Amino acid sequence: MTLDEEQKRWEENVLNPALKRFPERRASFQTTSGITLPRLLTPTDPDADYMEKLGFPGEYPFTRGVQPSMYRGRFWTMRQYAGYATAEESNQRYRYLLEQGQTGLSVAFDLPTQIGYDADDPIAIGEVGKVGVSISSLEDMATLFQEIPLGKVSTSMTINAPASILLAMYIAVAKRQGVDIHNLRGTIQNDILKEYIARGTYIFPPAPSMRLITDVFRFCQAEIPHWNTISISGYHIREAGSTAVQEVAFTLANGIAYVQAALDAGLDVDGFAGQLSFFFNAHNNFLEEVAKFRAARRMWAKIMRERFKAQKPSSWMLRFHTQTAGSTLTAQQPENNVVRVALQALAAVLGGTQSLHTNSMDEALWLPTEKAVRVALRTQQIIAYESGAADSIDPLAGSYLVEYLTDEVERLATDYIRRIDEMGGALAAIQRGYIQAEIQDAAYRFQQAVERGEETVVGVNAFQVDEQVELERLKVDPAIEQSQRSRLSALRARRDANRVSELLARLETTARSSENLMPLLIECVENDITLGEICRVLRGVWGEYEPPAWV
Repeated sequence: MTLDEEQKRWEENVLNPALKRFPERRASFQTTSGITLPRLLTPTDPDADYMEKLGFPGEYPFTRGVQPSMYRGRFWTMRQYAGYATAEESNQRYRYLLEQGQTGLSVAFDLPTQIGYDADDPIAIGEVGKVGVSISSLEDMATLFQEIPLGKVSTSMTINAPASILLAMYIAVAKRQGVDIHNLRGTIQNDILKEYIARGTYIFPPAPSMRLITDVFRFCQAEIPHWNTISISGYHIREAGSTAVQEVAFTLANGIAYVQAALDAGLDVDGFAGQLSFFFNAHNNFLEEVAKFRAARRMWAKIMRERFKAQKPSSWMLRFHTQTAGSTLTAQQPENNVVRVALQALAAVLGGTQSLHTNSMDEALWLPTEKAVRVALRTQQIIAYESGAADSIDPLAGSYLVEYLTDEVERLATDYIRRIDEMGGALAAIQRGYIQAEIQDAAYRFQQAVERGEETVVGVNAFQVDEQVELERLKVDPAIEQSQRSRLSALRARRDANRVSELLARLETTARSSENLMPLLIECVENDITLGEICRVLRGVWGEYEPPAWV
């Protein structure tokens, strides 16, 4: 079949049915000069392996995107990662962002919440509400989403070790709102391996942590079919200092480990694979970032079809959220961060992201203000509505340089995965310290290059100015911690103590069994058992993770 015949087949059988679900945003797409843009361009003199390597959007191997019409049908979900202080204040920020045109929520939790402690735990002193919102109970979660219809909004939650508990709270709030939980849409990060590698907000050892993850897979497959049960994250790997190739390799290696764990738990690959999602960083090297996203999609499609023998095309798709690179933001000349974020966001769009968060220009200094967040959101909207970047299904396909970089990222990342496989997989490589050492070496090499002037960071080691930063600053009131303590005290005083004791005893018994924990976790939070109380029971059964000491 010729390329023209293949394209006609794709349009009739794949693109046109997709457009019935999401019609093109405009009747015609034209440049400012009146030039009509075709839906899709293909190389005029393709290589013999063109169809195998690139194919068409919405088809294996998904190099050109997972949706046939991409952004001509609908834009990516525009999210702004937000959460600070109390649930009330974060709720106000979410409603503000939705009013400004944001199309999905993304929740940041404070450190005690991330590691399974209530706001009144002694270990939480000084950290309540500082790097995210403090959520200890269902009451907090209900306040966080007050007047936000969970049946209509897609919510992403950056939570890992206690992800199943926060998901249980979200489900309980939706039920209170009268929402059919089968209709809930969103994502929990739920990626513990990258916590062991790069981020550090782990609680439990690997075996029970993986059990919690596969319990979520099984529960959501049956009860919340539109929910992304995990967001396998390269973002934090990149923030720790990895290269683009390492970000792809280590993220997909972790993905392989999760798929294998689910299979070992008795799940069918085509039953859960369509609910897996990924989370990548958008960094500064513009064309390499575009190529990175394309390569990751192609690699994952091959892994799922060839390695795990998945049969459904939806199981082969790598769907991902992108966040611009926090590690590239500078406290010096913070206005320059607007430019960095715009370029990084454009790379994510040209690389085919399904969801995007743009960082605020003041994040290297303090919590972002409403104005800075609005500028970050407007950056996405300008790319979507003004730049023309979303008017063609795959704008950079066929670029010699982009295709070369895509092939090279795939080749080098595949070599990393081969080495990890030889060690026994991602968890074995983590326990040996291999992945951590590779990231640390890459970060060290880059920092040396900056200090030698071989890498330029504008405003930091070149083009410096003497300046007094005068941006508006958002502060967290220290009284928030005491307020949260008082709320928890009142909650514990009015709940049914006998019921709480009964449920915590059942939780301990169930944790020692192989029974799925999700239904019981929902029951626990609905009876006002707190995050910290649940995690305390699970710590008592499973212990805590202690990273190995490497020499």
